[in-house]
Amino acid sequence: MHAPPMPRSTDRHSAREVDVVVCGGGNAALCAAIEARRAGASVVVLERGPQHMRGGNTRHTRDIRLAHAAPNAAATGAYDEDEFYADLLRVTGGETNDVLARRTIRESAALAAWMAEQGVRWQRPLTGTLNLSRTNGFFLGGGKHLVNTYYDTARRLGVEVRYNATVRAFEPAGARAGRVVFDSPDGEHRLTCGATVIAAGGFEADVAWLRRYWGDAADRFTIRGTPYNTGVALQALYDAGAKAVGDPRGLHCVAVDARAPRFDGGIVTRIDSIPFGIVVNATGDRFYDEGEDLWPKRYAIWGKLIADQPGQAAFAIYDAKAAGRFIPSAFRPVSADSIEALAAQLDLDAGAVGRTVERYNASIRSPGVVQMDRLDGCSTDGVTPPKSNWAQRIDTPPYYAYPLRPGVTFTYLGVEVDADARVATAGGQFENVFAAGECMAGNILTRGYLAGFGLTIGATFGRIAGVGAAQYARA
Repeated sequence: MHAPPMPRSTDRHSAREVDVVVCGGGNAALCAAIEARRAGASVVVLERGPQHMRGGNTRHTRDIRLAHAAPNAAATGAYDEDEFYADLLRVTGGETNDVLARRTIRESAALAAWMAEQGVRWQRPLTGTLNLSRTNGFFLGGGKHLVNTYYDTARRLGVEVRYNATVRAFEPAGARAGRVVFDSPDGEHRLTCGATVIAAGGFEADVAWLRRYWGDAADRFTIRGTPYNTGVALQALYDAGAKAVGDPRGLHCVAVDARAPRFDGGIVTRIDSIPFGIVVNATGDRFYDEGEDLWPKRYAIWGKLIADQPGQAAFAIYDAKAAGRFIPSAFRPVSADSIEALAAQLDLDAGAVGRTVERYNASIRSPGVVQMDRLDGCSTDGVTPPKSNWAQRIDTPPYYAYPLRPGVTFTYLGVEVDADARVATAGGQFENVFAAGECMAGNILTRGYLAGFGLTIGATFGRIAGVGAAQYARA
């Protein structure tokens, strides 16, 4: 991945202020900046947030999905490329850009070692209900430490970072982007460069943009990540002629606690109790199989399922048998000694919820012992929707519930890129504009999600984009 410095031709570089401008300041952007600098380019990073909130959504991460042929410091067992790819096809329904997906997965095998070279340290593989010990590596200190580690590496290499910098436009120079226009607290600036990497996230924090596709429902979405991902750089790319890709309604959207802050609540607001009980909507009815597939492959469907419910609200109900068996939310669950009292606290029809729980309990013919580390076959019979796995009666007080809302992590609408991360236009492609991370993830993630895969896409294509930008700028 490390390209040697390339000779300059003086005419093309005479008016240039910097070789590579990286728009964004999270995982994908920093991987690009580090690789571009190591390839001999001068690099400026434009981070929209202030320094204390740098890193975008990466601040809230904790793990990354990696292919590996054998156990290592980050993961147990083997997780080869074919299994990884099969998992991706399962969550996307078979829809993905095969070339980009295969390259992401193949090159993820080198990421654990590369990240360690930047100073990232791995914690011991986790076991339990997460079911991720074989597929994902967890980095010590979580996303904030990952961000700080990458910034420290970039600083040592000589990368310049400008905070509070909002990218507004890309001024063309033929088939190239010649200057990046951005705002900062002291006014508007134009930065002349040899190549640009766009890694500034999606538009999930712009509720008005979400409302174009989701209507008034978007007003009841919770945005799990940074408030700075409003898609301004993405819109600037579209204005410059970039080709769009991805479903405009596509979201990485999970179930979060309805009491979470509107923005930036992070991973601690996610609700992981769903497989341990049932989920009802505002009318007290179940609406989907809570036992479908293993947690890391299917947890991301629940946000969109809730988005389609009345008032974009739902409630995860479980009993004392499940208490303490999953990662809790930052908020305490609602609790009561009866289902009816629990429903009353949730402002639900107590009779409707009581009947739903009774029907569910009666449908469990052979409950067995619930085994959360695998698909255990403990299922229901004669109730709609069914529960395919982990079905156990809700009959042991106290009873608990979490109020749920859709929690948007990032959007899937982005820009089309080729296998070298170069951004496509309607008539071809930009010569010197590359993209990485959430703003191009829709090429690969058409729907659904695999735990930790967003970081994989960002890191892999960040590195690809950084090298490509440096090579072009220094040619």
